[in-house]
Amino acid sequence: MNFPLYIAKRYLFSKSKNNAINIITGIASMGIIVGTLALFVVLSVFSGLRVFSLSFSNTIDPDLKVIPLHGKNFIISTRQEKQISAINGVASYSKVVEERVLFFFDGKEQVTYLKGVDANYTKINNVAKTLFNGKWLRYNTAEVVVGYGITQKLSLGLFDFNNAFEVYVPRKGKAVIESEAEAFNKSVLIPTGIYAISEDIDSKYVFADLNIAQDLLEYKRNQVSAIEIKMKPNANEAEITEKLNGIFQNKTEVKTRAQLNATLYKMLNTENIAVYLIFTLVIIIALFNLIGALIMMVLDKKSNLKTLYNLGSEIGHLKKIFLLQGSLLTIIGGIIGLILGIIIVVIQQQFKIVMITESLAYPVVFTVQNVLIVFGTIVTLGFISSWIASSRVNKKLLD
Repeated sequence: MNFPLYIAKRYLFSKSKNNAINIITGIASMGIIVGTLALFVVLSVFSGLRVFSLSFSNTIDPDLKVIPLHGKNFIISTRQEKQISAINGVASYSKVVEERVLFFFDGKEQVTYLKGVDANYTKINNVAKTLFNGKWLRYNTAEVVVGYGITQKLSLGLFDFNNAFEVYVPRKGKAVIESEAEAFNKSVLIPTGIYAISEDIDSKYVFADLNIAQDLLEYKRNQVSAIEIKMKPNANEAEITEKLNGIFQNKTEVKTRAQLNATLYKMLNTENIAVYLIFTLVIIIALFNLIGALIMMVLDKKSNLKTLYNLGSEIGHLKKIFLLQGSLLTIIGGIIGLILGIIIVVIQQQFKIVMITESLAYPVVFTVQNVLIVFGTIVTLGFISSWIASSRVNKKLLD
């Protein structure tokens, strides 16, 4: 039998004759339980907010995006297209052209992105499912899909044949400009759909047919701004990226969804770390009660410790008693706190008790990673606290 563990369990589950020690131990236990619960719930909330925030960009951003290493566009040959299709793990790809241009409607104007897309674009993402009015554009026509924010700024409606929705793109290579026709490529577009994703994205894009965008920008038919790629489930991202770099002979750069939204990911990660550190500090403060309870227990059991020492127990074994007692108290409190936290998170996920708005529940996500982080944190801090308290057991105390 493990002698220090046996004594530690006896001390843990038996009440002390000193009522003050029982009270302090109870407070320490509650502090561990509440601290664990709070840390887990907060991390689950931030996981939910992370998923909620990224859901907007995930709707419109591809799994992988091939962009030129230099300049704004590059040439893709028929042979390269066949090579992309042949890559194991690529579900679909779409050629896109993207540039900031001037839109004009009924005396109002706005500079934003014209994004020319081909027929495969709706296979890459779910943007077509975000339409709240109208329909997705027909290809090889002048039809466009406009963001809700753009329609608000321009007071733009669908199928308005009384007022033209015009796009102006500066022409290339004109040294002397004598008229508007020489300065700009111009086209009249027909809004057929309005998409709504998020405030930023809704004010960013006007989707048009790829050929229309290429003509306005004076691009060739095989000249594009990017290739957007959707991967198959469980595809090897690194392997696909390596093959794409080989196809384009390292003249392009392949970016993942995280890299496309590097600032957003960095902000979310920083917030998550900051909250974790703040609540960890709260747990550290709560564990001062554990240190105090264990030190008082050491003083209360001084006579018992002397007896054990005189019977031949080593100082190290006596220290280990209180190290194990504190560690067990932390583990039990951590498990109880985690169970309560998991119950709260699951109830919120299933029944949406706390609401942000009438239609939007506060987002929470249960992950095993958060369970391991919280349990690892509480056990580590509990062990350190117990080690500090058990260090009070020394030969001088037992003399």
